[in-house]
Parts: sequence; C-alpha cells; structure tokens
Amino acid sequence: MDRVTELYIGEIVTALKENNLALFCGAGLSVQAGLVNWKNLMRPIADELNLDIDKEEYNLISIAQYHCNENSFNRSKLNQRLIEQFSADAVLSENHRILARLPIDTFWTTNYDKLIETALIESGKTPDVKYRKEQLAFTRPKRDAVVYKMHGDVDHPDQAILTRNDYESYHVKMDQFITALSGDLVSKTFVFIGFSFFDPNLDYILSRVRIAYNDNQRRHYCFIRRIGNNQCLDVDDFTYRTRKQDLFIGDLSRFNIKAILVDDYAQITDILHEIENRYKRKSVFVSGAAHEFGSWGEAEALRFIHELSKSLIKAQFKIVSGFGLGVGSAVISGALEQIYMNPSNSKSDQLILRPFPQEVFGTQPIATVWKRYREDMCSRAGSAIFLFGNKLTDGKITLSNGMREEFEIAKTKGLFLLPIGATGYLAKELWEEVKNSFDTLYPNIDISIKDEFMLLGDEGKKPAEVLNTILSVLTKLTK
Repeated sequence: MDRVTELYIGEIVTALKENNLALFCGAGLSVQAGLVNWKNLMRPIADELNLDIDKEEYNLISIAQYHCNENSFNRSKLNQRLIEQFSADAVLSENHRILARLPIDTFWTTNYDKLIETALIESGKTPDVKYRKEQLAFTRPKRDAVVYKMHGDVDHPDQAILTRNDYESYHVKMDQFITALSGDLVSKTFVFIGFSFFDPNLDYILSRVRIAYNDNQRRHYCFIRRIGNNQCLDVDDFTYRTRKQDLFIGDLSRFNIKAILVDDYAQITDILHEIENRYKRKSVFVSGAAHEFGSWGEAEALRFIHELSKSLIKAQFKIVSGFGLGVGSAVISGALEQIYMNPSNSKSDQLILRPFPQEVFGTQPIATVWKRYREDMCSRAGSAIFLFGNKLTDGKITLSNGMREEFEIAKTKGLFLLPIGATGYLAKELWEEVKNSFDTLYPNIDISIKDEFMLLGDEGKKPAEVLNTILSVLTKLTK
C-alpha cells in the first residue's frame, strides 16, 4: 500500500475505535455477490426501446423513465425485473462478511437486495431495516445496526426508486431520509464502497451538506478503481480517461471525500481485511492451560497472569479468553480488579469470557462445540497470547491439545501470534514454530517487534521482564 492509503486506513480504524464509522453501499458491492449492476438490470428494457445500453450507461434512469412513458406509465415490467434479479440466490461476498463483523451501526445503501441485513444476521447481529419513511419513527428492540435502504427493498418493487419521476420527487416524498442521511454525513465518518457517485439523490444531499458546512465538512472515504491500460482502446483513450478520473477525484474533494485507489476490486477485500485486523489488534485472546507451572512455580506464575490481565485492561486492551485450566481464574481476577478500580474507564466488553461446557446434551459432539467456541473467541481478537500449555493425562503431564487447536485457529484467522516461550511446555514449542517462520508470517513488521518477540522465548527471564516485553509488543502493534 502507498503512504496515502496507509494514512487513510489509519483514520478509518480510528473512526471504528470511536464507534463513529458509517457505511454507504452501492451496486458494486452486490455485484461481487453475483447480482446484476444497474446496466445489466436495464439491458432488456433498453433492448425493448431499441436503445444500445452500452451507449447509454450514464443515462440509465432515463431509460427506466422512457420505458414507463412508452407503456402509459405502467411500470409492472420494471417491478418484475427487480424481483427476478434481486431475489435471485446470491452468495455473500467476503466484503459483506467483513463489514458485518466490524462495529458499524449505520449502513446506508441504494441497493434493493437483502445482502447487508443477511450478512449482519449471519454475524449474530440484529439489523433494523428502513426502506419507508414511516419506519423511521420506530425502533427495533435490541438492534445492533440500522440499515437505511434509501431506494427501496426488493420485496416492495412498486415503491422502489427507479425512474426519473421517482428521483425528481424524492426530496418531497422521502424528505425524512434526506434529513437522516444529512445528519449522519455531518456527525459520522463514511466509507463509500461499490458506489459510482452518479446518483442524483446523493449528489443533492452532499451538496446541501457542503453548502451548510462549507470548509467544516467531516472527512469521508471512497474506493475507486484506477484506470488501467486493459480498460482502454489505445494510449490516447488511456490518457483521456485517466485525466477524466483525476478531475472526478478532485471534484470529490468539494465534499471532503478522499479516494482510496485500487488497481483491482480484489484489493478492496485486502484493505478491508487490513482495517479489520488493525481494529482487532486492541483485542487480545489469552490462551493457556497449566497443571504445573515449571520453574516459576504456581504462586509466581499466577501472579504474572493476574498482572498481565490487569495491565492489558489498564492499557485499554480487550481480553477474550476461555476458562483455561489453571490460568482462567488469574486472567479474570486481574481484569476485574482493574475494571473495578477504574469504573469510569471500564466498558462492558473489556472482558469476554467463554467458559467451556463440560457436558453437551444436544446432538452435537462436545469436540464440535469446543471448536466453535474457539473459533468464536479467535474471531473477536487481533492478537493471541499462549501461556504454559500442559495438562494431566493418566497421571502424566502432557502438552495441551486444546491450546494447540486454539493456536492453529488463531493462525488461520490471521491473529498476531505471541506464544510466551518463557513459560515452557507447549508455549515453548509454539514459540519455536513462530520464530522459525516469523519473516514469512510477518514480512513487513517493525524489526523492533521481531527483536522483542525473540526475548519471549528466554526461560531465564523473570516474569516482570516478560510482562513488560508483551505489553511493548502489543502497544507497537496497535500504532
């Protein structure tokens, strides 16, 4: 990523941490899930009018209006086209899933499909969907996110905003949506994804905000695919289209919208993953199991875990953990001590616990339930600490297979892996594995983080030294 993109990603992550990020989704997001874009939606309508859709791609609203005009203002075919295309089976894209996992509580979209609300539901969230102005007056209980579908919903095609008449009367019939979006554009940081900015309704709203706030508009961001040679007929066409795109990006600055340029749409997914990973770095998964505590001894080891947990909360990290054998109580006591000592700074989600059920009375095997528990915990964190890792099996000390499974899940999910080799047992083995592949796992990481990681394998280090090194690494990862 270039320096500007890195800067914009950092600002987006900051807005996420402040619970102040909103999303505006256009047709491009749904196309990635297998649905049609506006151009292909209107193609058979244009054919019926004897128009070439490829010559009219910037005049699609008019094509819908021409169809109504030619059919005595009957739009039944348009409605049916909407139902057929946006009720079709579509597979959620990775972008939908990432966005649904992020702590975003405000979604705006011009799309008619149900992919956003489906992604939120699959992520365990409750969406409150608004596609009629009357719905703005009601609130769904215990909602996690509001989805404003400003152009309507596929289940109500007769009310969808499709024709030029619909767009021209929008500011009268749907003025409450305009007011709501204007307020969000003033108070929240937006990321526009899959949106072309050719929508006259949004242009009207952005212009109102610009005029009202002039040089004090909040900064927003959008993804734009950079013009490539493969999209152009020849060198002159490339030069012309590149110049036109540069002017368009410059014009967006009137609304304080900054463009994040990508060479391919797949890069958007990479950037969203990076945003998610950076945000989750402030959440730490603590994995550990100990029947015995090695050279540190039980008392000193438990004091270390208590102080580690307490220090993480003090440094504004969130802790995610199961009730690990021998270490769970120390994790909980350390976190709760810091939370209760500073109630003004504490948050309800600073400590997320997933005690493992020891018996399952349903149809799922207990191993399957435990694996899902582990996957859920790892999905909530950006870094993972692994401590000790032993258990008593048939009277003998063995390495913890549960901690091994948590390590593999965390690795698959892209968490930053911090096995504390100084605690011995499986943690030492995992530290060796990460050390031997460190440059492959983290090719662009700050060299000072690598140097400090190497210190975590020294079993001669005192607990206090190990604790300070862990906090230093985690702090650097979040910058």
